[in-house]
Amino acid sequence: MSHRLRWLGHSGWELVTSGGARVFIDPWLSQNPVAPVAISDLEPALGVLITHDHADHASDAAEVAIQTGAALVGQPELVRKYGGRATELGKAVETVGMNIGGTIQLGGIRVTMIEAYHSSESGTPAGYILTLEDGRVVCHLGDTGLHVNMKTWGELFDIDVALVPIGDRFTMDGRQAARALAWLGAKHALPMHYRTSPILAQSADDLVRYAKEFAPQVEIHVLDPGGTFAF
Repeated sequence: MSHRLRWLGHSGWELVTSGGARVFIDPWLSQNPVAPVAISDLEPALGVLITHDHADHASDAAEVAIQTGAALVGQPELVRKYGGRATELGKAVETVGMNIGGTIQLGGIRVTMIEAYHSSESGTPAGYILTLEDGRVVCHLGDTGLHVNMKTWGELFDIDVALVPIGDRFTMDGRQAARALAWLGAKHALPMHYRTSPILAQSADDLVRYAKEFAPQVEIHVLDPGGTFAF
């Protein structure tokens, strides 16, 4: 059985491992114009990983944790804020605080927090590297600009799948994201953080074009919201 990633639109993902573990990353659904599912459709999960405190990433965190029974994972200030939101809704959720460079265990998944170059209402921006039960590795870069530290993470981890923002204006564009893939050394890449607003990139064409130049070893998989990638 393979692992499966489902794009929830924008930067939101559902990961279901071959062992049946489910994790959500930045599941923004209630106000997401391209969301393929509603919060009420989500199944039980181990964790809800939040990269940073912006509405298009974190505003549904408490509701998703309540719906799925998952732990809220993120920087201490962030999970304290959204754990408090759950309390305001009359529910208690588990919160797991961590910081850049640190690693926690969610079932059989090792979750390592990495840096992102962006902004955040609380805490600081981040991304995640997930090492799955069989050793496969998924990297979610969060909202970030290009930075050379990506090369170091690519040296430390054998990354199978990279989830890369390409929307421009608030994150990398397709050209910069292609350079990031070269540094990460990923085998596969799935673009995100685009198509959800007129001010963001509307296609992944630039990523596909520049990846042929900068990172020809990477296979680019362009999904529609709700689409899945198995590996």
